[in-house]
Amino acid sequence: MQEKIYGCALDSLQATTVTIELSLEKGNHRVISGLPDDAVKESLARIEAAITNAGFRVPDAKMVYCLSPACLPKKGTILDLPMAISMLAASGQLPGKKRLKDFIICGELNLSGEVLPIRGALSVALHAWREKISGVIVPAANVDEAALVTKIPVYGVHTLEETIQFLSGQLHIEPVTINTREIFYNTQYEFDVDFSEVRGNAHAKRGMEISASGSHGVLLIGSPGSAKSMTAARLPTILPPMTLQEALEITEIMSVFGDGGKIKQGLISRRPFIAGNSTISIPGLIGGGSVAKPGLITLAHNGVLFLDEFAEFGRPAIESLRLPIEMGEVKITRAMNTVTFPSAFILVAATNACPCGYFNHPQRNCSCSPKTIQKYLNKLSGPIMDRLPLHIEVQPVSAAELIGESQEESSSAIRERVMKAREIQNHRFKPYDKVHNNSQMTAALVKMHCKLETDAEELLVTAMRHLKLSGRGYDSILKVSRTIADLEGSEIIRFIHISEAIGYRSLDKEKWMATASGKAGKHSGKKTVFKVA
Repeated sequence: MQEKIYGCALDSLQATTVTIELSLEKGNHRVISGLPDDAVKESLARIEAAITNAGFRVPDAKMVYCLSPACLPKKGTILDLPMAISMLAASGQLPGKKRLKDFIICGELNLSGEVLPIRGALSVALHAWREKISGVIVPAANVDEAALVTKIPVYGVHTLEETIQFLSGQLHIEPVTINTREIFYNTQYEFDVDFSEVRGNAHAKRGMEISASGSHGVLLIGSPGSAKSMTAARLPTILPPMTLQEALEITEIMSVFGDGGKIKQGLISRRPFIAGNSTISIPGLIGGGSVAKPGLITLAHNGVLFLDEFAEFGRPAIESLRLPIEMGEVKITRAMNTVTFPSAFILVAATNACPCGYFNHPQRNCSCSPKTIQKYLNKLSGPIMDRLPLHIEVQPVSAAELIGESQEESSSAIRERVMKAREIQNHRFKPYDKVHNNSQMTAALVKMHCKLETDAEELLVTAMRHLKLSGRGYDSILKVSRTIADLEGSEIIRFIHISEAIGYRSLDKEKWMATASGKAGKHSGKKTVFKVA
């Protein structure tokens, strides 16, 4: 006797329908075909215990499961529930079997027959909607997550027995509906932190505003305790609110690879802030593993990736960021397939200026030699610095500033200016599908939209000669100056815009190491500023 039940398998972020067929024959063997992994093979023991403890009987027969498409690897415990239902249906313990074809069913079972949460419930619901399936049955713990797809009925079940009763028509379960838009728009501006909490360092705040306005990468450099991490953590509070599509992308990623089964509040409404340090491996950062999984750069999609102690990272890890920053996605190639993960993020890197941390400190002495400082900063290659066009020196805040009662500007006030600049960019790049902000401009778009005044052009040429910048560095300055001009509502890039953009290249290695040679091992004195002769 054979029965067909429909479940799902997850391949990267995509769900695929899995048809589960079971044949009962004479004998007592158990066979599962269709590239099951160890978790799927072990599921039979859990399923049989769950069936017995739920008050049903395990058929005394040879069982041959066919999970198709057979060429697609089946991983994890997502097929426990549909495989158990298949066993009960094939052995005649499920009346009303005509309803089986109406649903995609997913869930993990424990030994008592309880249906446990799974990863990727949102991906399953999205797939079912695209395939025009009548409905989805998921664990009750995942129902709010799956119900974000409002165009398909989603039913949450707690136990195997409850699922059988629902499928046989003995129990009525109302599909869960969620007002996705209301929840999304009501929570967009709820943050635990605010820029008003950051004292002093107006230069750093201005740099973060420019970063948010044009989606430019940032390098924060300064001594320990200068509030680099504190400043970086507040960048999401001044970014424009997400669109529903962006929020859906992030929620789907977190559903499959992040907090799967634990998304309690529905659609993620705030841009992610993902932090990593120098102990992370390259697969953990970029993605990889024997079974390709995304890294931090994908978890930070549509948000901010913060990497602390950046100069302590291995050179290969730093260089591995170059292509994802450029492309907005990362490809993980394995023997059997290639997986593409999204990775459109703003990179904020923070580092000390030297191993001891006190080079250029206004009060403390640096104990590092010029050679030591050079070796320390050499990990930050020219190509990666070009992809971080805002080099912001963060200075320690004085005691007077910390205890003072001056009112710092709030995130909401900064965000208003950012959103106006983004509106200009949205209009500018409306004809282009894959360009949404100034940082994404191609060389052709830079030439088209970065028109300079004569004196601004002369300044840029002089800066190129002094800083020995690459072609990408030249484009980076133009992109940043375009953003600064947008913040002022100026169509033409003026001298003052180019001058400020060049100022954020003040940590260019040629200039920085020349300064280090004169100051290493001494009191650092005032912060140096790049000046064009």
